[in-house]
Order: sequence, then structure tokens, then C-alpha cells
Amino acid sequence: MFNKILIANRGEIACRVIATCRRLGVATVAVYSDADRNARHVRLADEAIHIGPAAAAESYLRAEVILDAAQRTGAQAIHPGYGFLSENADFARACEAAGIIFIGPPASAIDAMGDKSAAKALMQAAGVPLTPGYHGEQQEPAFLRAQADAIGYPVLIKASAGGGGKGMRKVEASADFDAALLSCQREAQAAFGNAQVLVEKYIERPRHIEIQVFGDSHGNVVHLFERDCSVQRRHQKVLEEAPAPGMTAERRAAMGKAATDAARAVGYVGAGTVEFIASPSGEFWFMEMNTRLQVEHPVTELITGTDLVEWQLRVAAGQPLPKTQEQLQIHGHAIEARLYAEDADRGFLPSTGTLRHLRLPASSTNVRVDAGVEQGDAITPYYDPMIAKLIVWDVDRERALQRMQQALAQCQVVGVTTNAAFLRRLVMTGSFRHANLDTALIEREGEALDVRHLAGSDNDWALAAVLAVHGNTHPGNDASPWDIADSWRLTGPAARCVTLEHLGRHRPLQVRQCADGWQVQCDDACINVIGRLTGDYYSLQLGEQLLRGQFVHEGDALHVFGSGNPQRFTLHDPVAEADTHADHGGSLLAPMPGRVVTLLVEPGSSVTRGTPLLVMEAMKMEHTLQAPADGTVHGFRAKAGDQVGDGAVLVDFEAD
Repeated sequence: MFNKILIANRGEIACRVIATCRRLGVATVAVYSDADRNARHVRLADEAIHIGPAAAAESYLRAEVILDAAQRTGAQAIHPGYGFLSENADFARACEAAGIIFIGPPASAIDAMGDKSAAKALMQAAGVPLTPGYHGEQQEPAFLRAQADAIGYPVLIKASAGGGGKGMRKVEASADFDAALLSCQREAQAAFGNAQVLVEKYIERPRHIEIQVFGDSHGNVVHLFERDCSVQRRHQKVLEEAPAPGMTAERRAAMGKAATDAARAVGYVGAGTVEFIASPSGEFWFMEMNTRLQVEHPVTELITGTDLVEWQLRVAAGQPLPKTQEQLQIHGHAIEARLYAEDADRGFLPSTGTLRHLRLPASSTNVRVDAGVEQGDAITPYYDPMIAKLIVWDVDRERALQRMQQALAQCQVVGVTTNAAFLRRLVMTGSFRHANLDTALIEREGEALDVRHLAGSDNDWALAAVLAVHGNTHPGNDASPWDIADSWRLTGPAARCVTLEHLGRHRPLQVRQCADGWQVQCDDACINVIGRLTGDYYSLQLGEQLLRGQFVHEGDALHVFGSGNPQRFTLHDPVAEADTHADHGGSLLAPMPGRVVTLLVEPGSSVTRGTPLLVMEAMKMEHTLQAPADGTVHGFRAKAGDQVGDGAVLVDFEAD
């Protein structure tokens, strides 16, 4: 086993690798960019080396700088994590040339499987079924569009050199192909340094099922069963689970054999994942092989009782696989949810900021939290906006699902917008609960996932009013009574009026303090609120309903956490709102920090609602800003290549 390794990554996966190394007594070296100087993985590692500016291309993707850091610190091996250099064959070869072990497959296997087009050809020769499509070298737009026309729409354009949903677009019609192709190529070049794409038939209502494989340098190859990763948005996984619901023993054996045959065909060593598209009828087709550890590997670990990072270290050190295929068994069911800093109700736009308040579920036998950040850390625009992965396990899927619902309810994040409430709604949809899975599940359940259904009851508004008015007014028992700002008057307590905004709705409320609590006037309803507030916790009785939880004030925002979905209320200030509209009423603002990629219309153009106006890049993904209504684009205040901040004015727009 190694004495010291360098981790050529950041965030959650770097922290994950450090945890296993600590258990095994292996020292770790972290690398960090300017943006990650105080990051959690830097704090956890035994040593840390600065490798450059915030941009990944100038830090985490600089192979020569990372190799230099490994040599300077005496690291015997490099763990690449996932993303960045993890599937870079040149980096694997450079490690070998420098006498440093690359904890991953041989460069030849990365070459063979890392390029999707080459992998398709290899699988075709091996007799593995392939999705119909074009996987060749020709990349002229007109040629690729002709191939798509011949395949028949819808088609899927995919980056040949990478995954993770980057450089991938579904195209419904020939007229949309060129714009989608250009966007895919830009994303692929930015994420993987390679703009080459392939074009495939889009399979309707497919399931995304992947097989975890592992090989060693002694010729042993096993699979650790399957994961269902069908629940996706923009081709990025949102929920993953193992084993796949409804998987028969015969189908599992067939897919496992296909996956291990693929691994043997390239002399695979280390952890890898063979991904398949499966139809409702049970057919499956090879999609790609990821020559690295996957983000969703914990669900496999929980159902098989293994530590795949330990396996990676042992195999890279020349040891045989810890278990044979016959020794591997499935026990129970595991589900993983990815907690991201993103606004699910605004097209999953990334959110940046400082994590002023962060509470995640406590780890236990049934709950695992893999996090790359802690309270006080920042989510920056430079990298993937993952906060943590929540992984739950129980003896069957139904009980694991209950665990996940509970774990999501315990997530408290203030400082950035997260997808926690969306995830909770998602796991409670009929499709997910009944395992009616396919990659269009989120779109199909759009109505159930619509946040407008969660406008809140009168009790929710009354609770928020009490917390907004009196949530910061109850010091401890030893505090001075003169410090209690509870609106007390000699003639009796005064009523406090507050206007709150929640999900676009404004409501004026009146709060009057009583002997045992408060009385809240909500329109025509008068609600008695009984109880006390202790610090930032509440335990209050509203009629027949007992509400317990925690609340956090953030400027004019009030975050309420409890047994239900987290809710955010804003103290409404009509004067400030009027000033905002006066300043920006004829403008479109940047929804997040990022870089302007391209402008799509000419100044002076008349456009209809939904017309794409410009493309921004943030957190390695492209986002298109569209016209909010029919109107005229009078001009742009940024040009292609400009870095812009959150809320920056980008377009002078006048609605008809």
C-alpha cells in the first residue's frame, strides 16, 4: 500500500478519497486553486499545494503543475477523482513517465473507452448492441446534420470525449440541429478540450442503467451489479439507486457479462462504469464507458458492503481484487440525491454565494453524507455547484425511500438557493415512488413538481409572520427586559404589521402579542399561535397543528425549516421594489455570474417571447437567456467573452 498520495481534484470527491486514506493510514496531498484556498478538502488533507488561478484550465487541468506538486511532496501515486484529468490518457502516460502511479486504468484503456466513437466501434466488433447513430471522425456541420436527418428525429448530439451531461443536446428537428451542434461543441471544448461529437437516435422513454466493473493487474474482472440513473435533467443525473428496480436475474446477468466483456476487451484495471440505455421492453444498448469512479458510486458501496476507493488504492498498488464475483452479493437498497446550489424553479440556474447556514442530516447506519463544503464556505462560479450527496440505505426500496424523504427534510441551507425542496418533491412523485422510471420522468411529472402548488397554508403564513416580527426578540432568561423588542405598551401590546412575499404572492399580516403567544390576522382568518421561541428554534401550536423547526434571518429574507418543505419568505418593501423597477424596468439581468459566450440577435431586432438572445457559460454549462415577452432588443451591454456578475444588466429590452 502507498504511504502518500496526491489527489488531483477538489470538492466532495477529494474529501471522499481523504476519508478512505485516513482509515488506511495513507497520507494525502491536496491541490487547490485561488478560489479553493480555504476549501474543505484543503483543510482535511495532510498537505496542500497551490496550483494556479481559479479557472480550471489554469489550475486543475494543468497536468505538468500537478505532477510537479506530486514530485515535490514525495507522493507515490495520484488519484484523479472524477472530471478534470480523470479520463485524460496523456496525463496517465505522463504519470507513468514520471514514475508516479496513476490510480486508474492504463492509458490504453482510457484511449479505447474515453473516446465514445472509438468505444462504439470496439463494442460493435465485440458484438455488444449499439444505439443507431454516427460515431465517425467527420465533423462538418452539414455532414452531421445529414446523418441526423437519415437517422430520424429526435436525435442526441453527444460530446465524444466526456460525459456528465456536458456537450449533450436532444434535437427535435433538422432546423434546430446547427445551433444545438455549435452549443455542444463549445461545451465539449471547454469541459474536455475536445469538440468532437457523435450523433445517435434518441430512444423514447429509455432507462439509464450502468454496471460497475472492476479489474486488477492479475487478469481478474468483476462487476458489482447495476445502478439505475434514469432520473435526469439536461442529461445530468439527479437521483441514482441500486439495485435497479424491476431488474430480473437474467437481465442482470446479461448486462453484467456485456460490461465485464467490454472491460476485458481493453485490458481494464481499476474502477470503471459501463453505461447502457434500456428500453421498456427489456432490450439494452451500449452507450459509453466511463474510465473512472462515478459520482454515484456510494449506492454500490452500500448494497455490496465495499469501499471502492480502497479497492482503487489496492489495485493500483498491484494487489488482486479483494473479492471474487461469487463473493459479491446485493444486500438491501440504496438511493442517492445530489444536493446542488441551483434554482430548480428558474431552469436549474446555478447559485453562488457563502453558505451562511448549513445543516445536513447526521450520518448513521442508514444515512451517509458526502460533502465538499462546510458552513462558511463559498460556492463559486468556477466549478460544479454540488454541496453534498445524500445517500440512504435500508433493507428494501420502500424503506430506503422513506429514509431519503426524511434526510431531505433535514437539509438546511442559507446563502445560496438549492434544489433541496425540488428533490423532496421529486422523490414523492408517483412515478418515482412506484419506480416508473425513465429519463423523461422530471418532464413528465412537471405539474407535481411545480413550486406554485406549494404556496403555503394560512398556518404557514402565520408562522412566518410571528418569526419575522418576533423571531429575533427573545433573549435568554438572564437578559435585560429592556432588550426585548416585543412592542409592549403601557396600554397593552401594539399590533405589528408586516407584508410578506412567498412564491410571488404578497400578503399583509398583523401580529398581536398575547399572554401565551400571538394572534395573527391573515386576511379574514384570525390564527392563535401558542408557544415560545428559543433562540432560532420554534415549537408552536397553531390550532390543531404543532409546528417545530428552525428559522434563519438573512437580511430581508426569512428561511423556515421544519418537517415540510423549506420555505423562504421575504419582507416586502414596496419603496425598494419601486426603485428596483425604476432602475431595471427596461433591462434583462444576468441570472448568475458567468461569461457571455455569444450574442444571438442584432440590436434593434423585434423578437417574440422565448427567442434566444444570448448564451452565458457558468459552472461548465451553457445557459441561454430568452426574451421574456414579445418586444424589441435595443442593444447589449456586454459582448462575447465578457465576465459578468450576478444581476448585471445585459440587454436593453422593451416589451411590446
